[in-house]
Amino acid sequence: MRYLLISFFFLGLGSCSLKTTKDLLGVDLSKSIVKNPYFSDIKKDYVYKAKIEVYGNNFGGILIVKKQSEGIHRVVFTTEFGNKLFDFLYEEDNFTVNYIVKELDKKMIVNTFQKDFKLLISEQQNVVNQYQSKNFEVYKTANLNRNNFYFYNKKSATLDKIVSTSKRKEKVIILFDNSKDNNANLIVINHKNINLNIELVKFKK
Repeated sequence: MRYLLISFFFLGLGSCSLKTTKDLLGVDLSKSIVKNPYFSDIKKDYVYKAKIEVYGNNFGGILIVKKQSEGIHRVVFTTEFGNKLFDFLYEEDNFTVNYIVKELDKKMIVNTFQKDFKLLISEQQNVVNQYQSKNFEVYKTANLNRNNFYFYNKKSATLDKIVSTSKRKEKVIILFDNSKDNNANLIVINHKNINLNIELVKFKK
């Protein structure tokens, strides 16, 4: 009976392990701050063709991210004809909804957008743990009830992925593809626990 209880105990530990760090090796910290280079240039307008799927409803258009000054970003989503779908302002830890269409004006959806784009535009975070794999250097940061893992490609030195988790489960995965000069040609935001996904393709003039 004793051995059966021990077996169940270790089985329980395994089931609670975080998928994100399963194949990673913990290493000593090499830096205290991890930087997200995307959307950090005040001289640029970041323009993407966007597809947003929210509980079976699809919205397409243009997403514009603009760093207005240090700590201040504006995120605007419009149709291709220029009709505004939402307009968000981030000022350090303050978040303002300047406008949002009624189809998206639901508390849960707005809160999710707020967290998603905050994660996307946050330029630096304090590192609490560090890991590595064959292909990635991974930095863990802590933010309220979430942990964020930044995956830096060892070969290209680009930020390829951010995984936001609770203590036990992955909640959001952000993928950056074909990144050059701190610009990603493709960004995908995938939610694991709700039906809300975002795809951003860099707008080519």
